[in-house]
Parts: sequence; C-alpha cells; structure tokens
Amino acid sequence: MNNFLYKIRLMLSDDVLRKRILFVIGALAVFRVAAAIPIPGVDHAALEQFFRNNQFLGLLNVFSGSGLSNLSIVMLGVGPYITGSIIMQLLTMMSPKLKALYHEEGEAGRKRFTQYSRLLTVPLAILQGYGLLVLLSKQGALGALDPFGLFVNVMIVTAGSVFLMWLGELISEFGVGNGVSLIIFAGIVSRIPTMTSQVLATGYDATQIPLYIAFVVAAVIIVAGVIVMTEAERPVPITYAKRVRGGKMYGGVSTYLPLRVNQAGVIPIIFALSILLFPQLIAGFLSGLANPTAQVIGENLKIWFSGGWLYSIFYFFLVFLFTYFYTAVTFDPEAIATNLQKSGAFIPGVRPGNATAEHVAKILTRITFAGALFLASVAVLPLAMQSVTGSKTLAIGGTALLIVVSVVLDLIKKMDAQLSMREY
Repeated sequence: MNNFLYKIRLMLSDDVLRKRILFVIGALAVFRVAAAIPIPGVDHAALEQFFRNNQFLGLLNVFSGSGLSNLSIVMLGVGPYITGSIIMQLLTMMSPKLKALYHEEGEAGRKRFTQYSRLLTVPLAILQGYGLLVLLSKQGALGALDPFGLFVNVMIVTAGSVFLMWLGELISEFGVGNGVSLIIFAGIVSRIPTMTSQVLATGYDATQIPLYIAFVVAAVIIVAGVIVMTEAERPVPITYAKRVRGGKMYGGVSTYLPLRVNQAGVIPIIFALSILLFPQLIAGFLSGLANPTAQVIGENLKIWFSGGWLYSIFYFFLVFLFTYFYTAVTFDPEAIATNLQKSGAFIPGVRPGNATAEHVAKILTRITFAGALFLASVAVLPLAMQSVTGSKTLAIGGTALLIVVSVVLDLIKKMDAQLSMREY
C-alpha cells in the first residue's frame, strides 16, 4: 500500500506524466459527451429491449463505449477500426507483400500497415452504419428514415467513428496507454453505475444475501484467474553466440523468448460472435415471411441461438477453434527462427533454421491449447452464471472483463515505464 501511494505521489509530482494523465482524462471526457448525443428519432424503450435480446449488438455496444445503446453520434465507436485491423492481419496470410510489410520492414512498415487499416475504416464504417440504421429502423427502435435522412445519419455516424479513431491515436501519442483500448475501457466502466442500480432496484431480500456473497467471491476468483492467464508466458531459452571483433568478445548472453499463453486476446470471441450472428439474422428473415413453415424454422432458430445450452456449446467450440486460427495468422514461427538466426541467437539443443521454427511451433501449439480453453471458458462464463443465478445482472466474464483486465495491466506497465524514465 505504501509503495502504491508513493507511486501516486511520484506521478502527480512529475510535470510530464501529470500532463499526460490530464490529457487522457480530458479526451475521455470528450468521448463520453459525444456518446451522450443521440441521433434524431430514437425510441429508447424499443432500443433497450432490442439490445437486451441481441448479444452481438451487445458486443458492438462494448466497442462503441456504450454509444450504440442510445444511438449516439459515435454509435459505431472504434468497431470499424478494429475490424479493419483484423482484416489487414488476415490479409497477411494471402499477400506476401503485406506479410513482409508487417513482419520484416520494422517500424516504418508497421506505420504503413496501420495507415492502410485507417483507410479501410471509412468504407467499413459506412457499411456498418447503413446496416445498423436500417436494421434498427425495421425493428422499431428508430423512426422511418427517408433516403436523404438515412444518408445524413450514415455520414454522421461514420464521421463519429473516424473521430474516435483520431481521438484514440491522440491519446496514444500524448497520453498514457493505448488510446483505442482506453476508449473501450471507459465505455465499459461507464456501464457499472447502471448495472449497480439495476441490482439495487430489485429491492432488499435477506434470502439473496448468500447468493450475493457467493457472487462477490466468485468475481474475485475469476478476475484473479483472468489476470494470471493474461500475463502467463512460456519462456523459451535463447543463447547468443560468442563473436570476437577488434580484440573484444561479444555475445554469449543467455535470455529467453516469451511466448504468451493467450496470444489472440479477445479477437476469437469477436470472430465467434460474428459467426453466430448469421443464424440470428436468418431467423429474423424467416420469421418475417408469410410462409408458415419458414416462420416455424425461424422461431426454432431464435430459440436455439438465444442464449441456451446449444448456443453456449457452439459458442465455446467456435472460440476454441478461432483461438488456434488467429494465433496461426498473427504468430509466424519461421519469421522468429529467421530473426534469431540473423542475430546470431539459437535455442540450446535445437539446430537453427527449420528445426527452430518447428520447435517454437510445437511449444506454441501446446500452450495455445491452454489459452484457447481459457478464452472459451471466459466467453461462456456470463451465460453459465446467468443460468445458475437466474439474474442477468449477476454475471461476470466475457469480452468486457478481458478488455478491462488487459487495459488496466497495460496502463500499470506504461505508468511504471514512465516513472522509471523519470528516475533515470
């Protein structure tokens, strides 16, 4: 505790760090103001009911910082930018040029790669904004839109998404931590008072006290487990060969290559929910047809994919599979082996080149199993807890928890790095 208070005093006494923290607070305040400005013609009661029954839109609401739940001018949030980044990373599998740009051309190559993701954000925001506005208009959550009104609203929400992308990059440059992650984090945290009021609104019931105590204990254990798994690494020992230059000996140093257990982050959960969205869309389409058989099929699909056990099982296995897929896309053992060989490093007992790549791939496959099991369990945890407790508010886990834990840990590391730079 004393160490924590000492670090707080150091942060407040350092002019540079204090300005960075104040900039982050100011930028997030601007974001929250924008998230409270709705577009015209919103039916809040119908909108709330629609979001309560659609988990995918609930995920989009997380990435919009709760801006989608009230159809604000930033309702798309940073979702299009994240989608663009994911698409660009997937394209590295099909394009050798993009793969070389991302993995081999250093910082300059990564900047160009990021610029391509920014450019891709605009058409994705237009498509996503158009689709969501039309869908919400048909569901009665938004008034009927004429073509011109639809065009204006699409342009507004697209501009809002680009504005948040720009704001996030300003936070990354002039603040502390990753700006896009902090915007998502702020949106998640802003929902805590609403969720707390929903729990308190149910009234005091002495018979529910053991349930609340059990929930608090389970929440502490779950958060601790997520922190451990998020930070977990498998160190692979590395030794640098000794070299003699100008009468001096270099190298001979032993270190390690850290392989994270959870290489994929929250991306597999996003992929899985995107796939599970299609049966829900098909169900909505079939239910709206005049054919009785189509209506029955649509209603059955709604029942199967509305959060029951069948939905949870599909969800679990999709997250598990996508974890392996995304890890294979983003982590290249051959590139690691090539870079080690170029720098004169090797894994003790393993030959350089292909043997090193195979060795790293084998280790990665083993630890990814634990990471995939962890991600899939955390993804379905809210569904399981809602089923056990019988309450939608008494649930913890999912994408929001992973994002909050990751952002807080990253922020703590960035703060410690800034304090270390100050001391030096």
